[in-house]
Amino acid sequence: MADLRTIDAHAHILTEATMAMLRREVPSYRMQLRDVDGDFATLDVGAISYPKFPRGGWDLERRLHDMEKAKFDRQLLSVLPQTVAYDEEPALALAMSQIQNDHIAALVKRHPDRFLGLGTVPLQSPDASAAELRRCMNELGLLGIMIGSNVKGRNFDDPGLETVWAAAAELGAFVFIHPTSTAAADRLRDYYLRNFIGNPLDTTIAAACLVFAGVLERHPDIKIFLSHGGGFLPYQEARFVHGWREREEAKKNLKVSPAASLGRFFYDTILHARKPLEFLIGSAGADRVLLGSDYPFDMGQYDTVELIASLSIPEADKAKILGGNARTLLGAVS
Repeated sequence: MADLRTIDAHAHILTEATMAMLRREVPSYRMQLRDVDGDFATLDVGAISYPKFPRGGWDLERRLHDMEKAKFDRQLLSVLPQTVAYDEEPALALAMSQIQNDHIAALVKRHPDRFLGLGTVPLQSPDASAAELRRCMNELGLLGIMIGSNVKGRNFDDPGLETVWAAAAELGAFVFIHPTSTAAADRLRDYYLRNFIGNPLDTTIAAACLVFAGVLERHPDIKIFLSHGGGFLPYQEARFVHGWREREEAKKNLKVSPAASLGRFFYDTILHARKPLEFLIGSAGADRVLLGSDYPFDMGQYDTVELIASLSIPEADKAKILGGNARTLLGAVS
């Protein structure tokens, strides 16, 4: 275990240089870091103001310090979920994606021993998304994309998105689904339920739509990585399989049992306790679970390296989860 290089596969970044470029090139989009006070600031992104945005989100020195503390040797960098900009006009969203992608790629080139990178794409424009995905992987050296869990309320069974799934499968892209604009927001206003419940709920909806729309059946080699332990999906897989057998509605686009498709997802470890993580590993298998933190957010989990090391599972499985699976899926050599 001592020689294993760990990879945090769920980590977000928005540097000050990226913010400055976005303000300069996309002046119509609200982007500001203000009221910086020690470890936090307020981040204005589009129509959203995010108070207590942690310093590690923009400060590279703090990030590297925190990585050392958490025993993360490398991070797979992705954009903030707040900056996918699916509510904006396609041209503006594409410009935002390209700027962020260029900056993440540059950061990876400067620190190849510490970072790997994912891009993002404007899913409201599927053709532009497929083209930008190709640029990310063929020109920038990024390893895939992070996408939100819906496109302004459109689920992933939308036929228009097929061009994106086809391109991702063809390129061998790592597709990281992170919740955005979550469902049932009107009922989740209080107690921060929009995060506690809304985030795992929307990940579950996204995954279910990919399954029942037949996306994973058409593209069996596509690499879909689900955040926050897959939401509620691992706990309800058997319900989906049972429901497909019993209900004709579930067979509309999926003519075979969803069991095989459900077995193709990959999951991060962000479950905040031993028992749910043990359930996930036991249910999905160690080959489909990757270390993740959700850095730099306060809902992240930063004790997972030690937690995984303490689990009563084979050492080889610990090694897979801590970094081996990420290296295999991403083609990372070290």
